[in-house]
Amino acid sequence: MPRPVKILAFGDNVVDCYRGENLMFPGGNCVNHAVFAHRAGAETAYVGAVCDDDAGRLIRDALIKEDVDVTSLRIEPGRTAYCVIETQDGDRVFVGANLSVSIIAPSQADLARLPHFDAVHTGRSSHVDAWLPRFAEATKVSYDLATVHDAERIARVAPHCFLIAFSAGGTSREEALALAQSARAAGARWSLVTRGIEGALLAGEAGVFEAPAQPVDAVDTLGAGDTHIANVLVGLLDNRHPETILREAADAAARTCLTRGAFGYAATMNVDLSQMMSLEEIYRTTRAANAPEEI
Repeated sequence: MPRPVKILAFGDNVVDCYRGENLMFPGGNCVNHAVFAHRAGAETAYVGAVCDDDAGRLIRDALIKEDVDVTSLRIEPGRTAYCVIETQDGDRVFVGANLSVSIIAPSQADLARLPHFDAVHTGRSSHVDAWLPRFAEATKVSYDLATVHDAERIARVAPHCFLIAFSAGGTSREEALALAQSARAAGARWSLVTRGIEGALLAGEAGVFEAPAQPVDAVDTLGAGDTHIANVLVGLLDNRHPETILREAADAAARTCLTRGAFGYAATMNVDLSQMMSLEEIYRTTRAANAPEEI
C-alpha cells in the first residue's frame, strides 16, 4: 500500500474571534490547511509561531488532537495572532485582526525538513514570498493568493508553484478561467479558482476541469476555501483524476460549512482586542518575514 503524501504548512495562524458569542476558534490559512489535508489522507506538519497564552494553547492543542505534527511550532513572547469575525446569514465577514508573532521566516531547521515532504503550503497571509525560490528548490509549492488577482503579484509567485489557488466568489466563469490561465501562463503547474456557490475550476497541462459546489445549509463558511485547496493538493499529489479531485473537494468544503469555526474546537474568547487593526491597515503596514539575505 503506498504511503500517504506528506505536506508541511508554513506560516500564518490566528484564533478566529466571534466576539458576539464570546468564542474563539483555532484557524488561519496554514493551520486550516494542515488539518484539512490530514483529514483528506495526508500526513501533515505545521510550522508557525504562537505565544504561551490561551489562544496559542488552543491552536497547539487542536493541531495535536488532529494528529498534525507540531515539532517545529515556535512559542514566542507576546500575544498570539487573532482575527475578529462576524457571521451574517451564515457567511463570514472579517472585521479586523492583529497578526502579532505569526509572521516568521523559516529557520535552517525548517528548510532542512522541506525535502522530506511532498509539498509545502503557504500563502499571501504568511508574507514569505521572498522564500518561495528556496521552498521550490526543496519540494513542490502550494500557494494561496486568496482574493489577490493582481497580475504583477501572480507573475512573481506563480513560477514557483506546483499549485496556486485563488478565491473569486462573484466572478463570472470567463473571469475565473482567465485568472486561472494567467497563473498557468506565468508558470504555475496547476491553478485552482474557487467561486463559492458557483463551484470551482482547476487548470493544468491536461486542460480545464470544473465541478459545482455541493449545496448545503451553511452554518459557517469559514474554512471552506482552505478545505477545497487542501483536498485539491492532496488529490494532485496522489495523482487522482482532476474531476474526481474537484468533486471530493466540493464535498469536503460542504462539510466544513456545517461546522462552527474553520474546524471546530470552540473556546471562551480570551484575547486582548485593544490593538486590533482593519484588514486594510494590516496589509498596508505588515512587514514581510525577513528575506534570505537578511537572515
